[in-house]
Amino acid sequence: MNSINNSYIERPRYLCSLGGALSTLEALPETIPVMHCASGCAGSIAWAQNGGSALQVGGHCGGLTVPSSNVGERDVVFGGTDRLTEQLKNTLEIMEGRLYVIITGCVTEIIGDDIRAVAAEFESGDYAIVAANTGGFKGNSYLGYDIVLTSIVNQYVKKAASKKKKSVNILGIVPYMDVFWRGNLKGVRRLLEKLGLEVNTFFTDEDSLDGLKNSSEAELNIVLSDVYGHETAKAYEETHGVPYITATLPIGPTASAELLNAVCGALCLEADVDAIVGAENKRYYRCLELLSDTYNDIDLQKFAVIIGDVNYAVAVTRFLLDDFGWIPVLTQFTDVLDGERQEHIAGKLKAPAPLNGPKVVFDTNASEVVRYINELYPKRESDKYAETIAPAFVIGSSLDRAAALKIGAPHLSVSFPVSNRAVLSRGYTGFDGGLTLIEDLLSAAVAMR
Repeated sequence: MNSINNSYIERPRYLCSLGGALSTLEALPETIPVMHCASGCAGSIAWAQNGGSALQVGGHCGGLTVPSSNVGERDVVFGGTDRLTEQLKNTLEIMEGRLYVIITGCVTEIIGDDIRAVAAEFESGDYAIVAANTGGFKGNSYLGYDIVLTSIVNQYVKKAASKKKKSVNILGIVPYMDVFWRGNLKGVRRLLEKLGLEVNTFFTDEDSLDGLKNSSEAELNIVLSDVYGHETAKAYEETHGVPYITATLPIGPTASAELLNAVCGALCLEADVDAIVGAENKRYYRCLELLSDTYNDIDLQKFAVIIGDVNYAVAVTRFLLDDFGWIPVLTQFTDVLDGERQEHIAGKLKAPAPLNGPKVVFDTNASEVVRYINELYPKRESDKYAETIAPAFVIGSSLDRAAALKIGAPHLSVSFPVSNRAVLSRGYTGFDGGLTLIEDLLSAAVAMR
């Protein structure tokens, strides 16, 4: 396991925390974000999102239509709360919603505007106003997701008189930063409904704001990430007494079965998980059976290089190891993680001999991937029998196409930023999601033949 502490981040694979908070709010139904920040922040976020979220940007009160205070020099000197008050008043008159959330940029965070006090001036029974300090310098977009959801949990979610049996919330899949968030959330819902659960995913077109407001009734929060969503889950536990478990993003049959068993155990359900998994496996492998002859005849097994965020780097690597039969040789994580988290995550990618799992690297500079490959497979031109990485496949983001070209490998973009695909409701979670990922992988592989 390598760990590189760069003094810079080359071509960052996320937005700032304000961007993460904004994209999270854009995905919530009946919710209006109100930005308290300098002019230009909304536009920069919108076009970065457009270039990284597989063309997903805009919509109702999203993109360039987000209300913003657009503070200037005068507001920096004398304070921007008057400007925010004016903007919030106009927003309430023009933009129809049930939940309004004030989020801050770097400038207003530095000058210390009291956005909670402004929000309190507009309290009403017809709508709710939440204030979240999301200054972009605090961290990346994944942190912004946690900051704004934690503020909503503490300020908006209603205290529950009792827990609703077999009700769960899903956390850890970050809208737009996970380009496949809609499809992934729907896939998780379909999977967990097989246990007879009521699944609250917050962000899909099947969810409502009432689901968020009453989410403290859940028996359990399920965080599908080793990093993202944990602060929100802790807020639920501390404020509303909702416990949580952590699981890997469930791509394919092995991870899906593990999630079903984990949730069944946490809730002490009497569901027959073995029967559910058996039926799903039968259907899954019946589809794959049609592919087996071609897979072997034209040699579609590959050596895989995986580059991406925590959710996808772990989930895709495990799927290739456990279910698909490809050989991951290198997994590079592009998140900024501390040593304890690095050790925990690297441990999840170990495999029995002779595979032993891929080489694991934590490096925000993904252009270094070719160097790591060369370290694994040194070039020895005098040795005609030298081991090589061919046939290889690179799974990462759009930024990794150049690395794939250098080693002559096909490439598939799955982690942010994705600029070479258009995604609406496609997802990779569950048994069906595993089949979808196989389709995409093999389509990219045969396209280069």
